[in-house]
Amino acid sequence: MSGIFKAYDIRGIYGQDLTEAIAYDIGRAYVTLTHAKKVVLGRDCRPHSVPLQEALARGITELGADVIDIGLCSTPMNYYANGSLGADGSVMITASHNPAEWNGFKLCRAQAVPISGATGIADIERIVADRAFDPPAATPGTVTAHDILPAYRAHIRPVMAFARKPRLAIDYANGMGIVEAKTFVDAIDQTALYGDIDGSFPNHEANPLHHATLAKLQETIRQGGYDFGVAFDGDADRAGFVDEKGDIIPMDLVTALIAQDVLKREKGVIFYDLRSSRVVKETIKAAGGTPMMSRVGHAFIKAQMREHNAIFAGELSGHYYFRDNYVAESSSMAAIALCNIVTQSGKPLSELIAPLRKYWCSGEINSKVACDPKEILAKLKAKYADGHVFELDGVSVEYPTWWFNVRCSNTEPLVRLNLESTKSREEMEARRDEVLALIRQ
Repeated sequence: MSGIFKAYDIRGIYGQDLTEAIAYDIGRAYVTLTHAKKVVLGRDCRPHSVPLQEALARGITELGADVIDIGLCSTPMNYYANGSLGADGSVMITASHNPAEWNGFKLCRAQAVPISGATGIADIERIVADRAFDPPAATPGTVTAHDILPAYRAHIRPVMAFARKPRLAIDYANGMGIVEAKTFVDAIDQTALYGDIDGSFPNHEANPLHHATLAKLQETIRQGGYDFGVAFDGDADRAGFVDEKGDIIPMDLVTALIAQDVLKREKGVIFYDLRSSRVVKETIKAAGGTPMMSRVGHAFIKAQMREHNAIFAGELSGHYYFRDNYVAESSSMAAIALCNIVTQSGKPLSELIAPLRKYWCSGEINSKVACDPKEILAKLKAKYADGHVFELDGVSVEYPTWWFNVRCSNTEPLVRLNLESTKSREEMEARRDEVLALIRQ
């Protein structure tokens, strides 16, 4: 069971690692830890999300907390419900982009503040293992159904400022983007791919980070007449984008483009994760914003955004965070922002992105290692001690014309390399091979 308690959520294979009995215990442990009195529960479309939610609710209500059941929803909708309904916390039943046999829980405190491994998930694991639950309440809590979509839609719509009606192709991957996009699809012309809810994900993995999953979207876009394409992940807290030519847009460049637009209306702090191209920092600064680097992971980014009252943040993985959405993701707001930018500028998305495609990036490269990954990090620090070395997340080293970051996986003997040259593709490839040789020797 211990393997299901991850750095950012609780996740495992249904019926094997994650059962109704464990969900019931997690519900009791959640209330024991947080002392919540009102908890929002929502779920994705996997068939086993229903029995897991019921078991979780049974544990929560047994300890006296009330459950607001928002039913089938995206993860951004769950975060919004947490904040807008004045709940003491929330749980989203989802395994995001994982295959259909997986499921899990994304947990938050009040105001959609995430609970990570370091801020509560390890405590929940301990409470479950030690059977250290608070006693049942004299009066159990209640379960009340609530449709959050109308309020979420009304919350999202004010950011819409289309100069004309956009035409998009949207790959829903049979997941929760179908619900998330109800905030804006009536205002666009759309071609929907895999737009029927099906928690078996019969067409492809719901993960826009894997470029192979975007092939059908690219093919559709290349038939012509579209402004761009959108691809949601399984629980719709991430989105990938394809320009009007069918070319995949790196997600850090989407961060830069949205940041430019956000900063036209308000100057302030914008966060980007440390794997992002150097052009993101440069773009934020040029637009009058204050760029700040974050370590990878939504719990860390959200904490830093709150600390610095940041307006917006983006991750290389396709998470886009908005202060005005309880410092949480909204893939709808990201898609709408691109529609605003394209329709108001009168320029195709490829032309808007072109000035940002100025450097040469390796992309994230994973390497399995036989030794302790921390030994690799120590070796890299020693080898590149003449550069600017910092350890915000793993080891990062910066030189005038190139930089790299190497991080350890939280769950596997893997190290992840991201490297960029601001000089040439040749330098990027040479430095990439040099660092990979050290990692893999």
